[in-house]
Amino acid sequence: MKKDIEFPAVKGVSVAIVRKPSEEDNQVYEWSVYLLNNNDFALTNVLIASKGYGTNAEGEQQRTSTLRHFIEEIAANDYALIEPIDPSVFHLCNEYWVTYYVGNFGKQIYDKKFLFLPDSIVETNLQFIPQLEFEGILHV
Repeated sequence: MKKDIEFPAVKGVSVAIVRKPSEEDNQVYEWSVYLLNNNDFALTNVLIASKGYGTNAEGEQQRTSTLRHFIEEIAANDYALIEPIDPSVFHLCNEYWVTYYVGNFGKQIYDKKFLFLPDSIVETNLQFIPQLEFEGILHV
């Protein structure tokens, strides 16, 4: 039964949407999504499902495709690129559902949904993320 399944709390894992200057033109920014592991242990068999949903400026429902990403391992105190993200979807809810195991033979599965609300990815919310050495929006 579902009530018998233990769902441990996710700690030390976060998602960041980061902006960095384009290699071709420093006046243009590229945006990317990263998964950060701030734990003293590795995350293995990491699966991330990402999607966007909400309404556009005309009030019509809008959805993006659901993308699935697999990362074999994220070392302790390390990070991994999930995907680039286009600013044209910042007006949507951007959801990242992260599922992983701890260690090579982990038997306990961990999962957490990280949700960036509409219009939360704005310049006033940017903060410096030392691990990535860029500014971004950090969701813990």
